[in-house]
Amino acid sequence: MSAARNYAIVTAAYWGFTLTDGALRMLVLLHFYRLGYSSVTLAFLFLLYEAAGILANLIGGWLATRYGITRMLTVGLVTQITGFTLLSLLDPGWTAAMSVAWVVASQGICGVAKDLTKTSAKSAIKVTQAQAKEQGAGQLFKWVAWFTGSKNAMKGIGFFLGGLLLQTLGFQASLWAMAGLLALVLLGVATSLPTMMGKSKASKSAKELFAKNAGINALAAARVVLFGARDVWFVVGLPVFLYSVGWNFTMVGTFLAAWTIGYGLVQAAAPGIVKRSADGLSREVPAARLWSALLALVTIGLAAAVALDLPNLEWVVVGGLGLFGFAFAINSSVHSYLILAYAGSEKAAEDVGFYYAANALGRFIGTLLSGLLYQWGGLLYALVGSALMLVLCWLVTLGLPTVRAQAPGVAA
Repeated sequence: MSAARNYAIVTAAYWGFTLTDGALRMLVLLHFYRLGYSSVTLAFLFLLYEAAGILANLIGGWLATRYGITRMLTVGLVTQITGFTLLSLLDPGWTAAMSVAWVVASQGICGVAKDLTKTSAKSAIKVTQAQAKEQGAGQLFKWVAWFTGSKNAMKGIGFFLGGLLLQTLGFQASLWAMAGLLALVLLGVATSLPTMMGKSKASKSAKELFAKNAGINALAAARVVLFGARDVWFVVGLPVFLYSVGWNFTMVGTFLAAWTIGYGLVQAAAPGIVKRSADGLSREVPAARLWSALLALVTIGLAAAVALDLPNLEWVVVGGLGLFGFAFAINSSVHSYLILAYAGSEKAAEDVGFYYAANALGRFIGTLLSGLLYQWGGLLYALVGSALMLVLCWLVTLGLPTVRAQAPGVAA
């Protein structure tokens, strides 16, 4: 049962990390909005955080393959603690330009930490695939769905925690408290996991590193626009819209926390919603196409509601966000399973890293557009941008193969 034990330890460690990562986002967003920063500036504060993740995923996957998953998980936790410490040194007496530059740099370090940790943690699931296979068809999907869903539920709790910490401890003390929590998580990882877990022969050149199969390439492209479509209205547009119609910070933070927790629970339940196939692809790929189409339709409907300025618009948006979250959660969970189904066994960390680099690119594009589109045309522009991305996502999923290009060692 060592594989299941390692899976449980990695999942618990990533829970701790995600709790502080969600709290960090809410801390920064609320703290600097309270200081009077514009929507574009708020988006800019997160840009390096997202951009750093693109390179961190690519390099992190290669490093995890070369040096082992445990070592890279440890590096990710240490890097996050460093980012928190630097951010806590922010001086209120600095100029606005200096403060923004310091926060962007510190956030960039945290972005590297997030994706090093995520790539390592997701790759650990692939390493346990042999045991998943022994436990029956669909076990890999269940493990992936539970990991992803529970992680996002913890992120939602982190949103609530960030608002609570900011209100009770203040900005600097909150960062110190979160760094202390991560130090405990780091100690548990270092003393519990095999040092060389997941170590394999890494790619020797960039050409080899980027030589992915058709399934991984198509899925990565779909991931870019899927997560761009979420963040283009969720990162800045939605919180600012809710605040602009009379919600206070506590209400906004609590709602986003509840939405993210619910989103995570739906992700964890995805294996019970999506029909499974013996080969792991023939039903799962059509499911990815179906749920992409449904998500696009929900967003188009939301955009129409905002354009028509329906009565009680804020509650229409809240209800629509619930439908969006349900469909998005199923999409995300199916994608997270498919990357492991398409990935090769020997270089799983590299394949996962490539895929999550695409994920980070989507978040970067979505974050940038979230501030710009909201400033240009409010929530309507943000939702139109999201809808266009989701139509593109659906089109890309039409190219997902239903047969594995690399059969060895890959089973659902």
